[in-house]
Amino acid sequence: MIAVEEALARILAAIPSLPAETVGLREALGRVLAEPVIARVTQPPSAVSAMDGYAVRAEDVAEVPVTLRQVGEAPAGGAYDGTVGSGETVRIFTGGPLPGGADAIVIQENTESDGESVTILKPAPAGHYVRPEGLDFRAGEEGVAAGRRLTVRDVGLAAAMNVPWLRVRRRPRIALLSTGDELVMPGELVGPNQIIGSNGLSLAAFVEARGGEALNLGIAPDNVEALGRLTGEARGADLLVTTGGVSVGEHDLVRSALGDRGFSLDFWKIAMRPGKPLLFGTIGDTPILGLPGNPVSSLVCAIVFLGPALDAMQGLGQDHQPAMAAVLGAPLGANDRRQDYLRARLTHHADGRRVATPFDRQDSSMLATLAHADCLIIRPPDAPAAAAGERVEILTLTGGAIGI
Repeated sequence: MIAVEEALARILAAIPSLPAETVGLREALGRVLAEPVIARVTQPPSAVSAMDGYAVRAEDVAEVPVTLRQVGEAPAGGAYDGTVGSGETVRIFTGGPLPGGADAIVIQENTESDGESVTILKPAPAGHYVRPEGLDFRAGEEGVAAGRRLTVRDVGLAAAMNVPWLRVRRRPRIALLSTGDELVMPGELVGPNQIIGSNGLSLAAFVEARGGEALNLGIAPDNVEALGRLTGEARGADLLVTTGGVSVGEHDLVRSALGDRGFSLDFWKIAMRPGKPLLFGTIGDTPILGLPGNPVSSLVCAIVFLGPALDAMQGLGQDHQPAMAAVLGAPLGANDRRQDYLRARLTHHADGRRVATPFDRQDSSMLATLAHADCLIIRPPDAPAAAAGERVEILTLTGGAIGI
């Protein structure tokens, strides 16, 4: 068995970044930016008013009350073309361009108007309620850096910068294949000794949540011919993910089915729990990740290995989902030589510290426990017994891009 860190490093070393493609802003949400967003305009393009009120010369309103003559208006989307002279003012609205000669705004609540003249009741220093040119950004400035998964805010900023098209990484195309004579799809008639195959659908959802495109090849029975035929449908995929058929006694099934297709094994068996029987290799130029058939083991391995692989394909850093610190909500016994991932509830102390409390039962057959978990507690190999309150590392399962 090899360590989790070594297995992950070997997987990522074989996963290239995908090429870029151009998409419109409407299709950009959740995509990973391949080139930075550069502003094509300056915002605001000139000094504008931040409030509804009156544009004035600060020196004219240094001592109040004072009455000024209104000489025009500057609405948003319009402008006053003249210059504000001594003793003059211009009615202005939020976003309206600051007229020449004016250098401050008096909000309308601090004035009294009779239509032709305006009495200023409070002084306004130079720059008061004025948004200067380029306050938000200037043409040529970088708005969003490359290598970032685009959020709603990023899309809004790109739009404001007058950038209608973005260069993003192509979505990884992930082929998914479940194996097992005992599996049937949800909704199908369940015969004797059969179970529902959830892996294909849960992994497809995982892939989509992490920015990929899932190609679900369905369920292959436990024979070499069927497995070989269905894996052939993965041509053009960036990664083939299988579930089942890689545990002790079944390992040769995968190798036999894929051997004549140029399958090359990199490693098999990871020192982790759950998920020990994990396989990685290539079929020609296509990487293949063989996950355990157990649904809990499959999803935990997806979090630990498939997620970072999807990130690498999209040009995201390898620390895109780093482990976080928490304290134990219950004691744990000593660990063996395998790195353990314990399903746990996550709460918070009054002082803000995260508290991870593992479920009493960690049987890898219990998918409901994983569904109810908020995080996975990471227990390193040979970790000694730990008391409640001791620090541990966790991987969160709620929010963010994982969404499992």
